Amino acid sequence: MSEQELDRYWKTVVNTIQDGIMIVSTRGAVVSVNRAFEKMTGYNQDELLGRECGILECNGCKGQNYSADEPWCDLFRFGELNTRKCTIRARDGRIIHVVQNASLLKDSSGSVIGAVGTLTDISDLIEKDIQIEAFRQELRSRDGFHGIIGVSPAMRQLFDMIENAAFSDAPVIVYGESGVGKELVAQAIHEIGERRNGPFVKVNCASLTDSLLESELFGHVRGAYTGAIRDRVGRFETASGGDIFLDEIGDLPLITQIKLLRVLEEKSVERVGTNVPIPVDVRIISATNWDLPKLVELGKFRKDFFFRINVIPIHLPPLRDRMEDIPLLAETFFQKIRLKSDKNIKGISKQAMDALMYYDWPGNVRELKSAFEYAFVACHDELILPGHLPPAIYREKGPDRPEPRRTSFNMREIEKQELIEALKKTGSNQSKAADLLGVSRVTIYNRMKRYGINATRHVETS
Repeated sequence: MSEQELDRYWKTVVNTIQDGIMIVSTRGAVVSVNRAFEKMTGYNQDELLGRECGILECNGCKGQNYSADEPWCDLFRFGELNTRKCTIRARDGRIIHVVQNASLLKDSSGSVIGAVGTLTDISDLIEKDIQIEAFRQELRSRDGFHGIIGVSPAMRQLFDMIENAAFSDAPVIVYGESGVGKELVAQAIHEIGERRNGPFVKVNCASLTDSLLESELFGHVRGAYTGAIRDRVGRFETASGGDIFLDEIGDLPLITQIKLLRVLEEKSVERVGTNVPIPVDVRIISATNWDLPKLVELGKFRKDFFFRINVIPIHLPPLRDRMEDIPLLAETFFQKIRLKSDKNIKGISKQAMDALMYYDWPGNVRELKSAFEYAFVACHDELILPGHLPPAIYREKGPDRPEPRRTSFNMREIEKQELIEALKKTGSNQSKAADLLGVSRVTIYNRMKRYGINATRHVETS
């Protein structure tokens, strides 16, 4: 194969590469570019040949103030550039985010005769990162509370109750149907409370067999039972200094309830296989979808244990009792799933939102999220339509159903204005304002802190 043929084939290979390739002289004059480079920048080769590469306004080259005796570019100063992120400006003025790799070119005697660089366009990835970060900031500023989304009166009361419970060290129990978000409530209590710097340990009491549950909670010593080949630290020891979340506590066997009652009273545990007490400093947060008083009546749950864990009960409302939160929850799930998918779905149609508002949601918030995961698989249009929703949800719509409830107001702003008016009427007396609004003084304090309200300033300027 002749040198001319090799040269021709080499040009074919270079023009097949998807990354932009540029060759420059030792003074930065463009010697050659491939087709991918032309497509990326909008310049054709004839426009670039002989011109300085500074025409691209690469921000990685800015600020280099070397003397006349020193190289004009980092590449010629250090010999190579590896995976440097920078931006260049296209012919039409667009900013393109790229990853740059470059190396020096030398002749047979080792003298530098130029350099070759590859540019990989990562603008789509950068745009995706920007969208994700913007959405994260949007979610943080929305009507939510430590990951719990809601603006309804029921949720506002829940947020106040969580804040009040968080600053107590007494046991908390969260009641609610499956799928309402009981674990999120427990997590919020931990994040707000004084134990937030300690561990948050989660245990699903329904997922473990009776024989494994005690070992999981309290640990065991080597030889305690067949298969116990080494000592094991239990969840209570791991959670010491923090909170332990016992989910599905209504499924605990009676014998384990007795041992947990002893832990609560004596603040110590005994590993399976030994009677040596180990002190633990743990606050218990539990959750259940059972009617525990009913289980107590049936003899399936110990009354003394119930009274010890039921000190601060928190009731999480089902989704059907806070239908005004559905549009906000729907938009939240839509945006999250859209960021993960490659589909260009722009929104939720009015008809689909009506279908969501008609449905009773027996599976609660978890079912709503699953409905959007289903819709993103079924939808091939720009908008999610009723037919893209799971069949059970779409079938719920009927001619005899009342119009869905809608909200077009900001509940947080209403709550803020109510608080300001109450403080104004009571002369900034927080106790009287609490009585006027029918909440606790601690709730008034928490709301003032949440909305940045200075009682004296707001009352005097009103």
